[in-house]
Amino acid sequence: MIVVGGPASRELAIKVASHLQTTYMDVEHKVFPDGESYIRYPRDIKGEDIVIVQSLYYPQDKHLVELLLMIDTAKDLGARSVIAVIPYLAYARQDKRFREGEAISVKTVLKCIESCGADAIITVDVHKRESLQVVNIPTLDVTSMKLLAEYIQRELRLRKPLVLAPDMGALWRAKLVAEVLGVDYDYIEKSRDRITGEVTAKPKSLSVQGRDVIIIDDIIATGGTIALAAREVKRQGATSVVAACAHGIFVGEAIEKMKSAGVDHIIATDTIPTPYSKVTVAPVIAEGIKEVLSKLRK
Repeated sequence: MIVVGGPASRELAIKVASHLQTTYMDVEHKVFPDGESYIRYPRDIKGEDIVIVQSLYYPQDKHLVELLLMIDTAKDLGARSVIAVIPYLAYARQDKRFREGEAISVKTVLKCIESCGADAIITVDVHKRESLQVVNIPTLDVTSMKLLAEYIQRELRLRKPLVLAPDMGALWRAKLVAEVLGVDYDYIEKSRDRITGEVTAKPKSLSVQGRDVIIIDDIIATGGTIALAAREVKRQGATSVVAACAHGIFVGEAIEKMKSAGVDHIIATDTIPTPYSKVTVAPVIAEGIKEVLSKLRK
């Protein structure tokens, strides 16, 4: 097995190879003056199981083309199998047609990856796991929630922690974190005043008074949802607020927005490299690769 680090995920790929105790390889890559991407494998990969690690954060279109070139080239060069590990899958939030005539973007992206020759796809905390069902190759979504919980438990001294999901759909993520910490969990219920239009947010069932609150989600992009929740739980008596996520996109003024709303700690994983990427997902990716490879070899 050879773990190949794509241009977007070299450091993470090196960690994955270390966990698997297997060979790591860089690809040669560059961008031509006209903006087109170039990819080259520097050694023979014929007959090898190739694991390509390439996250699709900004510039996501460039990173996607690089991934497709790496997959197609690996198959063309005679790789035994190609597993596409996509720590952050871009376009995953456009998983249905919200308005008539819209593209279902995640479907298109996944079909392109399959068509280029990927034998399996591994993601980390994909927005909705059911979106992976559009392809006819093995898929596996691994989660970073327990790793985030272990980091919080190890690094932060929290008082009577309460884990909150931003909505009911993410409650299962909050449950995973809460189970590691041995604490309560709940989800945030939003409401809008019919007269003033003001939006408020509060836990569905549990009180935050005198507690340290952990708000957990798969993605933090603009920080708006986290900021609203942090402001409200602080107003309701929370002692501190931790914002934790798998994928820290942090668009524009997201960090400043969350901090000004009362967020005390911001924690993300290395699916997207940022100053807040405190947790590596290499261990769960490595285990996922073992699982998928064993199925492919049967």
